[in-house]
Amino acid sequence: MPRVISKDGTSIAFDRVGSGPPLILVDGALCYRAFGPMGPLAQALASHFTVYTYDRRGRGESGNGRPYAVEREIEDLDALVREAGGSAYAYGASSGGALALEAAKRGVAITKVAVYEPPYITDDSIAPVPDDYASRLNAYVAAGRPGDAVKSFMRTVGAPGFFIAVMQLMPMWSKLKGVAPTLPYDFTLMADGQKGKPFPPGKFATVKIPALVMGGGKSPPWMKHSMQALASALPNARHLTLDGQTHMVKAKVQTPVLRDFFSS
Repeated sequence: MPRVISKDGTSIAFDRVGSGPPLILVDGALCYRAFGPMGPLAQALASHFTVYTYDRRGRGESGNGRPYAVEREIEDLDALVREAGGSAYAYGASSGGALALEAAKRGVAITKVAVYEPPYITDDSIAPVPDDYASRLNAYVAAGRPGDAVKSFMRTVGAPGFFIAVMQLMPMWSKLKGVAPTLPYDFTLMADGQKGKPFPPGKFATVKIPALVMGGGKSPPWMKHSMQALASALPNARHLTLDGQTHMVKAKVQTPVLRDFFSS
């Protein structure tokens, strides 16, 4: 299994498929190479790109260097870009989109970036995430209650109660609990963007590369508002709504859009 070593010495596991320009896929919360949407998407894009999927730190087969900091995750992504040849395209889903944008903002050699619904909250159409939410999740994990951390996360993102109850009876529940200690990482990454306030002027001014901001046609109003705001805040962005999609966007819908964006 291939690995890169991040700046702090943490080992980051990755897979590589296909041929063509390098494209790195960045997972959102609770997802990693063996559990989530990026594997099938990588296969679908492999005829046009050399596609990299990786386990964000603390997930799957990657290490978990501590203490956590957003800068360490950016260094992880930078190490993978260097492995890919020194520059690469990037696509991030949910909080993975926020990570890809932060990496581009801080100088990682990403030449085009696409994101799908990074969960920014930029107005009052939904309650902001509490400032201490990452600490609450850490407390559940420290108390040996990873399942409670997962349930809290699912309630926060709007999952119905019956869905949460059914999930606990399914084989995937053990996988979700296994990666629960990384949930605070995602909320640390997103913290400043989930306060229900507009983006500060110039927040993304340095992200001048071509950007594609996508959202789902069936996603809630607050998400649609935030994607419009994000596209407006990026200097060189296009906003696109994928009809019929929710936050759980389908690979067959994304694939032609991403292929066209990164190939143009």
